[in-house]
Amino acid sequence: MIAARDRSRIPGGVWTLGFVSLLMDTSSELIHALLPLYMVGALGASVLAVGLIEGVAEAIALIVKVFSGYWSDVWRHRKPLVVIGYGLAAVSKLAFPLAPTLDWVVGARFMDRVGKGIRGAPRDALIADLAPAAVRGAAFGLRQALDTVGAIAGPLLAVAAIGYFAGDFRAAFWVAVVPAALCVALLVLGVREPRDGMAVKRGAKRVSWRDVRRLDARFYVVTAIASVLTLARFSEAFLVLRGQDVGMGTTGAPWVMVAMSVVYAAVAFPAGRAADRGHAAMLLSAGLAALIASDIALALADTAAGVITGAALWGLHMAFTQGLLSALVAATAPADLRGTAFGVFNLASGVALLVASSLAGLLWQQIGPAATFLAGAAFTGIAWAALAVQRRSLPALDGTH
Repeated sequence: MIAARDRSRIPGGVWTLGFVSLLMDTSSELIHALLPLYMVGALGASVLAVGLIEGVAEAIALIVKVFSGYWSDVWRHRKPLVVIGYGLAAVSKLAFPLAPTLDWVVGARFMDRVGKGIRGAPRDALIADLAPAAVRGAAFGLRQALDTVGAIAGPLLAVAAIGYFAGDFRAAFWVAVVPAALCVALLVLGVREPRDGMAVKRGAKRVSWRDVRRLDARFYVVTAIASVLTLARFSEAFLVLRGQDVGMGTTGAPWVMVAMSVVYAAVAFPAGRAADRGHAAMLLSAGLAALIASDIALALADTAAGVITGAALWGLHMAFTQGLLSALVAATAPADLRGTAFGVFNLASGVALLVASSLAGLLWQQIGPAATFLAGAAFTGIAWAALAVQRRSLPALDGTH
């Protein structure tokens, strides 16, 4: 029997995975803060092309999670896949400063997202394995918060690097290699799978794709709400481009990501704690309201202050919803199917993100930035209606099903 004090404590492995995420996100967001500007300005790509590239890249990451999550259930070991995923993403960071053409940059971006896809579902399932049910919302909120500290550090490093290297994107990209390498070292040395988790079940019936039928209706309700929400939340590359659109420039536009990430990091952990106390539906509803407000602010913005305000509201939405949705998936999935559940959840989100980012790029190209964000607000309203209808179907996060 687990002592009450231990049930209320977030395990050290979850903290370590949080710092692993922090380091990798520092690396990835440094590149992400500059990459849209580099592709449009230096390499001559259109905004529509950026939307398609970002949509495909993120969709690849989310679709790959289906297979990595499933195999982590089959093998009953999650850490090796997590290491492979972070390792591949770290190697991809070497390609950005070396890439001679847009095709190479796109290839590096896809490689980075494949790595994210391989690690994503097994890592989230590993957090669910490590964390007691009573603090699962806080555990996912903590990982999101630390991840988002990296999302703050990345754009800040991008601003410093692009300034120090006098606008040389390639030189700035080299800075991203250091935290990526540290991330992999920390993961290999600092994370152990729980002895009482998947490993002890080797004698149990082997997981197969047919076992997906054991995922109940509440899991699919959570997945459906998240998918509609993803249609409203296209790639954050459009936030950076919106900053450039109102005149923030190459060195100013990355501050948009900083504003979003500061709010995200500050609110994610308290939101996770609130979810553990039974406020999941309220937090989701507040997150949807924040996204509508963000889209409207970004649609109407004609100054840097307007874009920063919209980005901050976007971060508030992310803090209220992202860790919570992961905790809800963990609460609705059997322990031996957590990897598969996160994989299916992310497959649905990946398809939605591909559609959303492609549509966002098309609307921006054909009509203008305001149309992109107003369409996002409309999709958010649809997600809000779906949440109102299915509110009672959301699971508790206290270990009850």
